[in-house]
Amino acid sequence: MLIPLLNVMFGETEEVFEKPIYKGLADIPSYGKEYLNYVVTTTSAEKGPQAALLIMVSLVILMFFLKNIFNYLAMYYVTFLRNGTLKDLRLAIYEKVIHLPLSFYSEKRRGDVMIRMTNDVGEVQFSFLSILEIIIKEPLTIISVIVTMFYISTKLTIFVFIFIPVSGFIISLIGKSLKRKSNRVQQETGIFLSIIDETLSGLKIIKSYNSEDNFQEKYKESAQKLYKFSNSLINRNNLSTPISEFLGIIVIAVLLWFGGNMVFEGSLKGTAFIAYMGLAYQILTPAKALSKASYTLKGAMAAADRVLEILEQPNAIENKPDAIVKESFEDKISIENINFRYEDENVLKNFTIEVPKGKTIALVGQSGSGKSTIANLLTRFYDVQEGSIKVDGIDIKDIEMKSLRHLLGLVTQDSILFNDSIRGNVALGKLDATDEEIIEALKIANAYEFIKDLPEGIYTNVGDAGNKFSGGQKQRISIARAVLKNPPIMILDEATSALDTESEKLVQVALENMMQNRTSIVIAHRLSTIQKADNIIVMQKGEIVEQGTHNELLAKEGTYSKLVMMQSFE
Repeated sequence: MLIPLLNVMFGETEEVFEKPIYKGLADIPSYGKEYLNYVVTTTSAEKGPQAALLIMVSLVILMFFLKNIFNYLAMYYVTFLRNGTLKDLRLAIYEKVIHLPLSFYSEKRRGDVMIRMTNDVGEVQFSFLSILEIIIKEPLTIISVIVTMFYISTKLTIFVFIFIPVSGFIISLIGKSLKRKSNRVQQETGIFLSIIDETLSGLKIIKSYNSEDNFQEKYKESAQKLYKFSNSLINRNNLSTPISEFLGIIVIAVLLWFGGNMVFEGSLKGTAFIAYMGLAYQILTPAKALSKASYTLKGAMAAADRVLEILEQPNAIENKPDAIVKESFEDKISIENINFRYEDENVLKNFTIEVPKGKTIALVGQSGSGKSTIANLLTRFYDVQEGSIKVDGIDIKDIEMKSLRHLLGLVTQDSILFNDSIRGNVALGKLDATDEEIIEALKIANAYEFIKDLPEGIYTNVGDAGNKFSGGQKQRISIARAVLKNPPIMILDEATSALDTESEKLVQVALENMMQNRTSIVIAHRLSTIQKADNIIVMQKGEIVEQGTHNELLAKEGTYSKLVMMQSFE
């Protein structure tokens, strides 16, 4: 549109008085040019050159209008693609995170996992889809402009091809370290978030030990590193625009020199040269976008690697293809000759016990003797390396994981509550429970006595991690959760060890209510809580050293008796 517009303004339009005839697709360029010249010639002859200029200006406006309409439509649909990809990535990584075994998180900082789920996913979504748009749109723009430039002047266009490979080479030299720098930024951000997470969750300890300055120093050190790495990354990234623009201006200067000489020699029209320079400069925008994209791609690749590391993380604890769905517990749990280690040394050694249906088995022993590991293995948070755990004679590795965990109720030492109502926390294992069922479970757990006096009753929000309630109250709500689930097998992992004497008595009564007519495995630190157990297993360094009832073990005057004496219990 620019060349005919300039031709009209300078009176250089080729005069065409006969309407051209369309001869097919191959003839479109010359037909379009001749037809436009025909319109300009006839309009100028009939209505004057101003009318012809108005037609050309109107065509320019129309072209820019169409350009912007299609730009908007492109961005409209890319928005759905971009946000849809972000949603799919978020869902995929959350699904992976929630299904990975606990062993994965013993090796990873929570902050690092969080940064991968938030910043890294956002970086992948933003960068790759921006690049997707660029690598489709900008090369097409460059190709169409270069074809037009060849059409105007082949000689001048050859100089354009000097710019592209030279600039590409220089930009690639600068961009080599971007991926590494981006990775360092994301890693440090993960450490940064972990410090915040640990600070908020351990604020009581930090304050009570006057350790504010220590943690502030850690935070300051991480923030300083993040500041340094981010500056280095951004400054390297920002080099792309001035370098590509400077290289572009050098090419424009060369074109001005050679093109100006061609105009003086008469081998190129002045109007065509002005349009050609406009086209040459127009290449700079997509060329800059492509060079910027190469930088963005380096950072995006680092983020993508970190997201893919989680998405492609193998899950060692999964259902077998032919896993059995077990809906009931009929006979016994058998733990047969199991050896288990978290790292190098065995935590359990040739461990064998039987838990008959309806019986209560207690596991006691010093810290580190492997008691809680039994709970982790029964629930398949970890898998045994040697030996087997069977429910009704079926290896738990052959049982579909959801149905296995449906048979089990777990009450841990840490009463974990979520920022939801009391009802929402209790109904975790039975989402369709009625209010009456919730209240009944709370009564069995000795929790309803303090909940009924709350202004909103069971709909009271428990706060972050249940911080609105005491340790004993939180534990009784946790027990109510297990009561409502009503599983045939109950695992109590030191459920009263963190409580004061009064709370312990209330919780112990709640536990005894819950354990009636139920198979129970009780991991106990306080021996006063397990004297009624049908069989007490005494453990030491992952091995069974004694077993029997409370009275039988006292009579032996062995390890159990010593533990009882140490706790001043008769």
